[in-house]
Amino acid sequence: MTKKQQPMALTPGEIEVMQVLWEQGELKPTEIEERFPRPIKNAALRFQLKTLLEKGHVTRRKEGKAYLYQAVTQREGAFKKMTRRLAESFCQGSTAGLIAELIKSEELSPSEIKELQELAAQRGAKTKSSRRRESK
Repeated sequence: MTKKQQPMALTPGEIEVMQVLWEQGELKPTEIEERFPRPIKNAALRFQLKTLLEKGHVTRRKEGKAYLYQAVTQREGAFKKMTRRLAESFCQGSTAGLIAELIKSEELSPSEIKELQELAAQRGAKTKSSRRRESK
């Protein structure tokens, strides 16, 4: 897959499969099924794996009679793509708008609010210092 050919977006069911693979590494379908967060029929799991394989999110290799599946798409990359899609779909492409909506809609503890404020301050400081270097 070239750099321009990025895997297609993940559905919620595909994300569940990917989470198992991200956490556990290379697994057989029966092992994925055992670790799955909810009951899933074997046929449904195999369909999800086939789709993930076709989309380029996983690879598989044969070992004996079974296939072993492994995540190709990294968790961080999938997360960034998903947040970008959310921002585009619900906030006119604005990441700040997405963050604002999340803050408004979630019950945050004072410590979580403080953590977000510190993160925003750190990010602001990084942006200011990189702008100063660019203008020199």
